Amino acid sequence: MHDYNRRDFLHLAALLAGSTALGTIVPAKAFAQEVGRRHGISAFGSLKYAPGFTHFHYANPEAPKGGRFSMTPPTWMFNQNPQSFNSFNSFILKGDAPPRMELCFDTLMASALDEPDAMYGLVAKDVTISEDHNTYFFHLREEARFHDGSKLQADDVVFSFNLLKEKGHPMISQALHEVVEVSYPDELTVKLVLSGKQSRLLPLFVASLPIFSKDYYTRYDFEATTLTPPLASGPYQVGKHELGRFVEFKRVEDYWAKDLPVNVGHHNFSAIRIDFYREAQTAFEAFKKGDITFRNEHISRNWEKAYEFPAVQEGRVVKQTFPNGRVNGGQAWYFNTRREKFQNPLVREAIGMAFDFEWANNALFFGLYDRIQSYFENSDMKAEGLPTKAELALLEPYREQLPAKVFEKAYIQPVSNGSGQDRELLRKASELLAQAGLKRDGEKLLDEQGEPFTFEFLSNTSTFERVVQPFIKNLALLGITANFRVVDPAQFESRMNEFDFDVAGRNYSLNATFDDSDRQIWGSKAAETPGSYNLSGIQDPVVDALLDKAITAQTREEMNVAARALDRVLRAGHYRVPQWFKPVHTVAFWDMFGYPKEVPVYGFPIESLWWVDLEKAVRIGKVD
Repeated sequence: MHDYNRRDFLHLAALLAGSTALGTIVPAKAFAQEVGRRHGISAFGSLKYAPGFTHFHYANPEAPKGGRFSMTPPTWMFNQNPQSFNSFNSFILKGDAPPRMELCFDTLMASALDEPDAMYGLVAKDVTISEDHNTYFFHLREEARFHDGSKLQADDVVFSFNLLKEKGHPMISQALHEVVEVSYPDELTVKLVLSGKQSRLLPLFVASLPIFSKDYYTRYDFEATTLTPPLASGPYQVGKHELGRFVEFKRVEDYWAKDLPVNVGHHNFSAIRIDFYREAQTAFEAFKKGDITFRNEHISRNWEKAYEFPAVQEGRVVKQTFPNGRVNGGQAWYFNTRREKFQNPLVREAIGMAFDFEWANNALFFGLYDRIQSYFENSDMKAEGLPTKAELALLEPYREQLPAKVFEKAYIQPVSNGSGQDRELLRKASELLAQAGLKRDGEKLLDEQGEPFTFEFLSNTSTFERVVQPFIKNLALLGITANFRVVDPAQFESRMNEFDFDVAGRNYSLNATFDDSDRQIWGSKAAETPGSYNLSGIQDPVVDALLDKAITAQTREEMNVAARALDRVLRAGHYRVPQWFKPVHTVAFWDMFGYPKEVPVYGFPIESLWWVDLEKAVRIGKVD
């Protein structure tokens, strides 16, 4: 499963900047008027931290510096690839970059991960917001520097924005269409002018963009895939690396912003090492040997059965769960509706009925998971039961364009008898296929052209084969011939970027607040944009209209109502076969780390918040 950290880009600053532990909390109403000069910005006006705060609450300001942290990354973004890399350019579509390249780059502001949508000054010490919320003046810090000692100034910010808008990854460039102007009145001021049609998160998105050196990228081609480490300004820089095997990010000891409130308690490791493995089992063996020191365990079989090796028994490796307050719902098998065979929602619904989650959860996952129903599980954006009056107010204008089930109880995935071959569900699936115009010819199901109905599950790992093969077996009972195909990481990325697949598994991280980049998952324009995350190819004017409502909502409750209406429409469209989730992070690590007592609700950046506990490391023999 490919886990994209798309929405985490809005929290990029929290990975790049830092956090802390005891600032002053100010009631939200104190910042309800979000105009004038402010030390932070948020989508709906409220800020948790007052001017002069010393650090974010969830980080430890006393965390020691030093030591090494190594992992296989559980999340990644843009063109990053967790299985291999051939470029250090992480912000374009071309090439495969290593995850965590974003740690090398500073941004205008940094996210607070205990707030759903607030940012505080990093390169920009504060921001002045106009009365109409369409013009922002970011006031830069004079001390901001790139790693070579050169000044980071306003023209670098403007240059970076224009570069990303023109040549950046589609997930960046497409989200910037409501920006009218980015300019610099002087070397320490950046002026941002928006169209008035923007989402409330667009200013935050711009504030989270990486800042490049204008001098450097006028000498080097930004669009080129390159293994030359870029000049940057963030807390880390590229260190030792070996093509396709590992990358080390080395902490910048004289990092200019290390003592800013948003950075206190962050970036504690001297080196963060990313290791690359083609197969999950090989990565697990590396963890058992201690070559990898932290593992986010996504394989339930491992969690229940595999942690019986000596290091666990001796107490040198520990298993632990941490609460996960993030929005779930992005993990699924996605149908490519650009293919004619998947254009009928009855066909998609029928195929989904052949997946026996209850059997898989008991037989393969040890009962650890819940079934995903909503596109926004674990949040107030999830639609449940019948539509409320507020939801109906948004849906009624489109009643003639929508299936009747949108106005009924929110669609729930069918529950099987857990046998692995629920005949009643398969019978209902056969009826749906017949309604869609498909016919049986002996053992085969024929499409409307009389051709056998076949398709392929595309993957970049064999890990999911044990889940997909029983699914395929049930599809065969419906007359559908399906197969599971594993391709190498580079080919997989290329095919996904070009939408060259039938069905593919992905997992998208979502955020608690809608913004323009959500159009890249469900918007009609994104369906035709290579590299977008609209894998299913959804092109529905009702979806577009509801996206607009959610993105431009004036209050969080308005946004939640629009999201629930959107959720109903998407679920009724059967664009995917939802998989599973759990409301906790299941992690294992060599017992050499310290970590804050509080886990931030809106992120789990272990590599930024944890530290090496020297006493523990000595005890288990893991001192560099």
